[in-house]
Amino acid sequence: MSLAQGRTYLAIPGPSVVPDRVLNAMHRASPDIYAPALFEMVRTLYPDLQSVARTRGEVAIYIGNGHAMWEAALVNVLSRGDHVLALATGPFGIGWANVARGLGATVDLLDFGRRNAVDPQRVADVLKSDKSRNIKAVTVTHTDTATSVRNDVAAIRAALDASGHPALLMVDCIASLACDRFEMDEMGVDVAIAASQKGLMLPPGLGFVWFGEKAASANARADMVTPYWNWLPRVSGTEFYQKFDGTAPAQHLYGLRAALDMLVHEEGMPAVWQRHEKLAHAVWAALDCWGDGGPVAMNVAKNARRSHAVTTVGTGAQDAGKLRRWVEASTGVSLGIGLGMADAIDAGGDHHFRIAHMGHVNSHMVLGALGAIEAGLSALAIPHGTGGLAAAARMIGSA
Repeated sequence: MSLAQGRTYLAIPGPSVVPDRVLNAMHRASPDIYAPALFEMVRTLYPDLQSVARTRGEVAIYIGNGHAMWEAALVNVLSRGDHVLALATGPFGIGWANVARGLGATVDLLDFGRRNAVDPQRVADVLKSDKSRNIKAVTVTHTDTATSVRNDVAAIRAALDASGHPALLMVDCIASLACDRFEMDEMGVDVAIAASQKGLMLPPGLGFVWFGEKAASANARADMVTPYWNWLPRVSGTEFYQKFDGTAPAQHLYGLRAALDMLVHEEGMPAVWQRHEKLAHAVWAALDCWGDGGPVAMNVAKNARRSHAVTTVGTGAQDAGKLRRWVEASTGVSLGIGLGMADAIDAGGDHHFRIAHMGHVNSHMVLGALGAIEAGLSALAIPHGTGGLAAAARMIGSA
């Protein structure tokens, strides 16, 4: 007998749950990619993508995942040998730095560990010391998907401004877009990237790069840019095929249209951000209770620096893999692995898991996942405090 029969729930931080409405929009025969109907539908996507990122800048759509967008963003603004200041609060910040290095940039890595956010003062100090203005770009993850550290993008922008440094501010919003509040223009971001499989509620396969005037000017000088990654034909090409450098990913685009209808035109971005914040606080309320008298603890200590999209949880000496396997087999809930955490914190072993609360998610989905975790903690006799699920319910029920 298994209690996991019925509809399963994917509570991993990407790919996230795809709404039935989006799946239905994608479930269609391939359209004529040379017909006006597709052209007109795609034309409507761009202003809504600008609304999601809160920018008047341009947005280019690519066929690719988040790692592809790291490369797309870099090659459009850099030349070989350019210096990049990479700010890391986890494996994904380091990953973007490695891509820059592999493309031929000179990378200075400022690593803040896997539990702490970027310190803007340290960034300002490095930029002030760059008297010759060799640094051309500063890269940072808004939320690192592995550690769940959320960085203060506006404060990093302020550090650039305070130092009078002209470097571009480039932000990875792959885990945060349409989950955490992100306002590209207000925060002073020059380039932002995201992908389809998290807050945008689509399967993997689409990537996005938003860029402002300063980044557009850098593009004119960049010698890394290649025909496929070049964003100029994608935003200003006169022929439809230039938007995707070839065949358009039609089914994904129809799904994106449905997702943007839900996010922008029906719920509205401020409400999307508020929903994610409330659900995140419910998750944290449960974890605070479970951590009372046991090894269960959130990776990020301060609420203000925690992601509203994903929470990384440590289990001390307890086997997090065993907990994940029990929860999936016994309840049908899949939790995220402790990606990239073992070498830095665990000294080997499997002692972290992640709870996603991103995208197409609501109260009963979060409460169900938390109930499954609480059942697993009890079934496996993992020491933990009581009342976690009740605390989460009170948080959801509060004003």
